[in-house]
Amino acid sequence: MVRIRPIHQTDSVPGPAPDPALNPATKAAMNFRQLDLNLLRVLCAVQRTGSVTAAGRQLAMSQPAVSNALARLRRAFDDALFVRSPAGLHPTRLAQRIVPLVDGHLRQLELELCRAETFEPASAALHWRLSLSDLGEMMFLPPLAAALRADAPHSRVSNVSVDAARVSAALEAGDIDLAIGILLPDHAGVASEELFREHFVAITGSHWRPPVGRSGTGLSPQQLAHTTLAVAAPTATFHGSVEAMLTRLKLSERAVVRARHYGALPELVTCTDLMAIVPQMFADSLSSRYSVRVWQLPGHGPHYSVRMVWHRSASADLAHSWLRDRVRRLFARAGATGATPDQSL
Repeated sequence: MVRIRPIHQTDSVPGPAPDPALNPATKAAMNFRQLDLNLLRVLCAVQRTGSVTAAGRQLAMSQPAVSNALARLRRAFDDALFVRSPAGLHPTRLAQRIVPLVDGHLRQLELELCRAETFEPASAALHWRLSLSDLGEMMFLPPLAAALRADAPHSRVSNVSVDAARVSAALEAGDIDLAIGILLPDHAGVASEELFREHFVAITGSHWRPPVGRSGTGLSPQQLAHTTLAVAAPTATFHGSVEAMLTRLKLSERAVVRARHYGALPELVTCTDLMAIVPQMFADSLSSRYSVRVWQLPGHGPHYSVRMVWHRSASADLAHSWLRDRVRRLFARAGATGATPDQSL
């Protein structure tokens, strides 16, 4: 004989899955996502005044508009929020808990939005991240660091290694604040300013003389064709005109040394018979430290433009504007075209 065991309340009985929307935490999250945050100002005003009418006067709203906002708040929080009392509207326990938090955040937000932006370089402790090639580090970093030590002694500066092709992306990502060099930014979100224009020259050891022709201050294409060259191709700057010139004069095969950095070239030319092609500003800086001679290239050599480049989102920032002004004062020369912040590059 089969006995049937009765089902007790403690037994597990399969049923429909619970509706996540009925979960109090889920419901609260859903209500908050749908909440008009402008209503929070009404919530705080009613708490402060204890009156719908007084809250309306404080917010420049009509009494019906405040009453409607309060009704929406009650539905959103599923709570009365305020109840009538002889002294006016009295907050519920929920309102007593949340209104001080909301009011504090609103006051802080108002303070930040209304505060006039200021920048005091003497007290600012900022970390500036630049992108400079090896040549830029030698030419630009020492005077810029000296200016920062004098005017912004609590600030720091780092030269971040970024390939020229990635400068725009690094500015967009916030990996760097500013780049200086022979750069061709091609990003709509990037602004730039020309600091100066120069051209490339050749350097040799002071003892070097052209293998053919007369020795003067410049080199003819024929004299250049009889030289043995060293060239640099740093990744943190971009300029293809040296290679283009060598190709045009059919001299690419004359480049027997290709360095990654300009810093090695002075030693190369002073201890060998090599000629190096370098930017003019670099050549001018070598005379006090190396026994080198500077030669003008055919056609005065390839020209280049040195620019500072930054992201447009920083254009109005006071600290960033101050930094750009320091760079401009240190390195900009007469005749430069200046900034092009409103044009796509």
